[in-house]
Amino acid sequence: MSNRDGPSQAGAGVPFDMADMATVLVDGPGLVLGWSRKAEQILGYPAAEVLNRPIAAFITLPDGVTTTGPADGTGGTGDRDDDPVPGTWSGRVTARKRDTRRMELEVRICPLAHAGDRDLCLLFLIDPQSTPWWGVSQSVLERFLTHLPYGVAVLDTNLRYVWLNETLERTAGVPSEERLGRRVSDVLPGMAPEAMEAQLRHALETGESVLAFEHRGHVPAHPDRERVFSTSFFRLDDSAGHVLGVGYMGADVTDSKRAQERLALLTESGARIGNSLDIATTAAELVETAVPRFADFACVDLLEPVLDGREPEEGPTPDVASLRRVAHRSLRAGCPEAAVGVGEPSRYVARSPMVRCLIEGKAVLQSFGDDEAAHWLADDVIRADRAREFAPRSLIVVPLRSQRRPLGVALFARWWPNERFEEADLLLAEEFVSRAAVSLDNARRYTREHNAALTLQRSLLPHALKDTPALEVASRYLPADNRDGVGGDWYDVIPLSGTRVALVVGDVVGHGINAAATMGRLRAAVRTLAMTDPAPNELLARLDDLVLHLIDEGPADEDRAATTAVLGATCLYAVYDPITGRCAMARAGHPAPAVGTPDGGVDFVDLAGGPPLGLGSFPFESTEVELAEDSLLALFTDGLVESPTEDVDVGLLRLRRALTCRDRSLDEICARVMASVPARPQTDDVALLLARVHRLPADSVVSWDVPTDPAAVSGARDLATGALERWGLGDLAFTTELVVSELVTNAIRYAAGPVRLRLIKDSVLTCEVSDASSTSPHLRHARTTDEGGRGLFIVAQLTRRWGTRYTADGKVIWAEQVYPPQV
Repeated sequence: MSNRDGPSQAGAGVPFDMADMATVLVDGPGLVLGWSRKAEQILGYPAAEVLNRPIAAFITLPDGVTTTGPADGTGGTGDRDDDPVPGTWSGRVTARKRDTRRMELEVRICPLAHAGDRDLCLLFLIDPQSTPWWGVSQSVLERFLTHLPYGVAVLDTNLRYVWLNETLERTAGVPSEERLGRRVSDVLPGMAPEAMEAQLRHALETGESVLAFEHRGHVPAHPDRERVFSTSFFRLDDSAGHVLGVGYMGADVTDSKRAQERLALLTESGARIGNSLDIATTAAELVETAVPRFADFACVDLLEPVLDGREPEEGPTPDVASLRRVAHRSLRAGCPEAAVGVGEPSRYVARSPMVRCLIEGKAVLQSFGDDEAAHWLADDVIRADRAREFAPRSLIVVPLRSQRRPLGVALFARWWPNERFEEADLLLAEEFVSRAAVSLDNARRYTREHNAALTLQRSLLPHALKDTPALEVASRYLPADNRDGVGGDWYDVIPLSGTRVALVVGDVVGHGINAAATMGRLRAAVRTLAMTDPAPNELLARLDDLVLHLIDEGPADEDRAATTAVLGATCLYAVYDPITGRCAMARAGHPAPAVGTPDGGVDFVDLAGGPPLGLGSFPFESTEVELAEDSLLALFTDGLVESPTEDVDVGLLRLRRALTCRDRSLDEICARVMASVPARPQTDDVALLLARVHRLPADSVVSWDVPTDPAAVSGARDLATGALERWGLGDLAFTTELVVSELVTNAIRYAAGPVRLRLIKDSVLTCEVSDASSTSPHLRHARTTDEGGRGLFIVAQLTRRWGTRYTADGKVIWAEQVYPPQV
């Protein structure tokens, strides 16, 4: 359930909802043996602070009532239970929260044993301010324990089973008649019973509960697949303090645990693979990441042209005979499973999954023992011998590709008795192999000389700037004419939410491949930061922090070229809003932009300079200016106006004159500006970005204030659908109603007023809901048992993209829809 979506009231008619009820396990004397997370949420005490302490320290029961029920043996208040069970009690009590505040709770005390035995009981706590009261009868409780989705068992003092619920039988595949009277080691020999019995014995002898003990093994229900269980153990005592036995409650967390392990491996692969621009090193990093955490054996075979640094040939039938083993790794010393050694040719038969994977460009998951594996092994004598000797279970073969060109293959194998690969393993292998493919291709590209560096620099700049309804754009880049050639000047145009557009120009110190690479990192960082929609000065402050980290993690002192390229880099960042016509901008040591007015005048914006990036401890300031329709905004690097042979004012005057030609297209103005640069050997790159701004038509934007009343949601939907009908976008009415309903409901329910709804008709249809809260919503995937939490998930599924941006007095949640083809 999302922080913003809140609990649904659709299930208000159910008699007993554990999602809204806190549980506390208490013995006869009143000591706390169990403390649920819901109890922690209500009272604020974590389990570690309350276990084995008297419940009276936190909850004050009425006179005559104990944790085993009322003193007279009656069922307490009868208005919430038509047939009170002897020993139960329900009513309202006073509780003390962790912050010392007092609150009232609805409490139901229920014994866990048969009627008349009150030595162990459950307390059900409900906050009446947020949750309605539902009574819990003894029969409901018994059915609850029996059908609880967690496995529950009770063992005697000799650690022999005396009771277990249906879930535990089903999860392990051992029926109760085969468990009762027997020990864990007798019925679950594959689940490392020594460790489990050690935890049971610890809880039995010390009385200390053991929470979330994780153990692995095989159970009869899943003999071929290792399972992971999370189990909690607690001792059972009677009212006189006599030990009755020990109980445990557990759940099968195999799927979630493996998902965590796969995610951790994927994260590690990103950190480990690609730290070198050497092909062999990158391939070795790939197999070292995979073995032993993912596979028992892994190898990488690459095409010969890749090893020579040449561009691999594009086509459906690469020369499989030209593969060569670059790296392999095994759990066994010496890698005896490998059919060929590192550096040797690696040839596969035509019907093998390796050849099929390389030709088709698709990953293959194959289990050994089937007819398909037998067919190709019959043609490969060496690998057939290895299969007989080491008994493989399954293998995954993933193509190494770059820009649809084959580089080679990566193979992963698991041997007996380990488990077979699954479909989820195939997806994981494809993911980190694709990352390795990028690194391998970068290593091949690194062998290129000056022309490769120039290609890299140009490839990192936008290939084609697209005009938008907000502005027309054009650009020019002129590399320095010196020995290194390529520099680090760059520019970008970034579409933002609400039809706004960000314009950015930057300059990296130095020339060559280090400057080009640094420019690419900064441009990617700016584009990433821009997606979070900070103010221009905040974006530069975060970019400055990033540069400081890059400097700290720079190379050794004897090679400071990369660090020098980062330190002293400059940047100008501007955001134009076509609805208001205002442009906010900030700069870090960069030249201020020029603004050409519709009447032909040209001025430079009075914008606080700010220090270059990487100096730290200096603030950046934003300035906002209003731009008239058809105004010209010019962003440029210092190479355009600065020269060792003339004053900067001369360059600025020359630029001002070149920008005065208002009757020409942007491409013509760009050509005029670049032609104004004196013909001389360039010592610095030149980057120029021109934008002619436009206002969005007034009838393309509608907005309404929405009362902070849930009843106003339907009115907001009606207003939105009415606007769509006027715009001729009736086909989007249904989706827009859902989006408006979810966003407005969340704003009313979880945020602070005022709430405002705005629709923008541009290249996409944008729905915005603003409020005065700074709390950011989070998209979560609700479980099938959850009654809420799907609001933002629905919005994400129905729209092209959605997000949040913060304003001076709150935030805006927005979602974009594309128009139907006929619109």
